[in-house]
Amino acid sequence: MQFWDELEDVGRGRLLDQLRDIDLSLIGKLVAGEDEKPDFVGMANRALPPPAVRIDGTGAAWSAADATRAGQQALAAGRVGAVIVAGGQGTRLGFDQPKGMFPIGPLSGRTLFQFFADKILATQARYGVVVPLYLMTSPLTHEETERYWRENGYLGLRPENVIVFCQGTMPAVDAQTGKLLLSAKDSLSLSPDGHGGTVRALGLAGCYEDAAARGIDIFSYIQVDNPLASLCDPDLIGHHLMAGSEMTTQVVRKRYPEEKVGNVVMIDGALRIIEYSDLPAEAASKLDEDGNLLLWAGNIAVHVLDVGFLRRANASADALPFHRAHKVTPYLDGEGKTIQPTSPNSIKFERFIFDLLPAAENGFVVEADPDTSFAPVKNGDGAAHDTPTSTRQMICRLHRQMLESCGVHVAPGMRVEINARYALDLKELGDKTPAGTTCHEDRYFGP
Repeated sequence: MQFWDELEDVGRGRLLDQLRDIDLSLIGKLVAGEDEKPDFVGMANRALPPPAVRIDGTGAAWSAADATRAGQQALAAGRVGAVIVAGGQGTRLGFDQPKGMFPIGPLSGRTLFQFFADKILATQARYGVVVPLYLMTSPLTHEETERYWRENGYLGLRPENVIVFCQGTMPAVDAQTGKLLLSAKDSLSLSPDGHGGTVRALGLAGCYEDAAARGIDIFSYIQVDNPLASLCDPDLIGHHLMAGSEMTTQVVRKRYPEEKVGNVVMIDGALRIIEYSDLPAEAASKLDEDGNLLLWAGNIAVHVLDVGFLRRANASADALPFHRAHKVTPYLDGEGKTIQPTSPNSIKFERFIFDLLPAAENGFVVEADPDTSFAPVKNGDGAAHDTPTSTRQMICRLHRQMLESCGVHVAPGMRVEINARYALDLKELGDKTPAGTTCHEDRYFGP
């Protein structure tokens, strides 16, 4: 409040609104370290592989065909809604807009948002139902995201079925003193509260009530940066239902012990995720009796969640713990000058949705092939991995394999891209592109 006397009414109102939104008691406990802190070393020593359906279909008491039928029935009954977390900006991509607006289609130039809108449109057409989209933004991306969807005709979806809502924020505190930092004389330094903030933000936006009114009891959850994410996938939804699970997570096999992914494990009878930074090297390197990594399952942020489970979690203030991150945060000093630190000077607090796993009844895991399900775009071209170029190459390679499995010949070096509205699965692709067809040039298979 040190600059209060210098502020106009608008600035005072802004600062007061921000302060009213903060639970100062909670911030005090977090700064003092009074919240419960996991014993990651002890947890890692007790960690076992999670219960999971593997790529070859083993690990479950039901067949892959049973799961597919169950998922298809749930979709056809209109029980499924889509949740996409899209609060990030494309800064690391050299793209000064919301990441969902980044053009990733190798031939079409479709944005990430368009990839998922097309998937939803194809799913709606296949099953004759409405699949509402609950799209979470952040304060940095909210207005621009809303404008993008509005100005682009909601990408073919009906406006009333696209619910755009904003996640909450948490204040950054000085790492030495624990005091709240100011980004301006009339504003705290605020940052999004993590993808775990989805739980509370859905509630504040009335999305749980909206889902109930529509008869939706299952959410298919993904993050916006992975165009191959299994959104509204009948196989994944079906395994979730067959397991009687409240939260099912899709994983890929880790390529090496200390790969930078969350480790999905079973500890004391409950599913958990231990972040790579918290997993001791000894535990990460443990092998099973076949010589494979014991803790093999890497989190890719694709989940199926029961709406009732999320509502229950939203009613509990302690459902999700806060994680701390030391960050470089510009701030105002006592004289009102902006200081640009060169090393981490602040602590930011965020929640992660995967921390719901221990509380879920019959939590379950489904292994996916990374070549068909995981091609995130996180870094600018020139980085070692997860770049626009590598993601586009993976899309083309997957779609080439799909065409070739249908008996279509794709000439060497040709790029292909398949829109979900052209073919949602291999059967539909085979019906539209008969065996013996040849692609002699780059081709986009669009609606």
